[in-house]
Parts: sequence; C-alpha cells; structure tokens
Amino acid sequence: MRGLKEIIEDAIEEYNRYRSPEVEARLLSLSNGEIKIEFGGSFCYTCGFYDYFEDYRVILKEMELKAEISNIEETDEGAIVTFKVSEI
Repeated sequence: MRGLKEIIEDAIEEYNRYRSPEVEARLLSLSNGEIKIEFGGSFCYTCGFYDYFEDYRVILKEMELKAEISNIEETDEGAIVTFKVSEI
C-alpha cells in the first residue's frame, strides 16, 4: 500500500502533466493530515481561479485519498492551498 506522501506526490505529478506550464503544483509541507501545495503560473483567470485547486482535490479522490480545501492564501504568483485529509 502506498503511503500518504507517495499518493500526494503522484497526484502532483498527474496534475502537472496536464496543467503545466499554465499552472504548476509543488508540495510545500505535509504535517498532521494537512497538505500545503503551492500553485503557480500564468493561470487562466476566466476559467475559474479556484477550479485549479478543486482539480487537485479531485485527483486525490481518484487516488482514493479524501481531502477538503481548508484554506486558500492568494499570492502574487498564484496561491498556497491547504488541504485537510479526512480519509486515507
């Protein structure tokens, strides 16, 4: 069985495969069931800025990791998004 960090990294790889270079995800931290991901890039703001973060959550779900977005901190380069893992 894959560990939590491996699932998260696989999900980032999958995410970046289809969204980079427009948006790229990078793991910042993993602690106590919280995942912090930095999303950066040019984004397509008319497509729905927050949809990019929801897309990552859906990829986690497809990899059988249930997580919810608990915080979005917008930055000049994009956003730092915190996901709270609720089920592995």
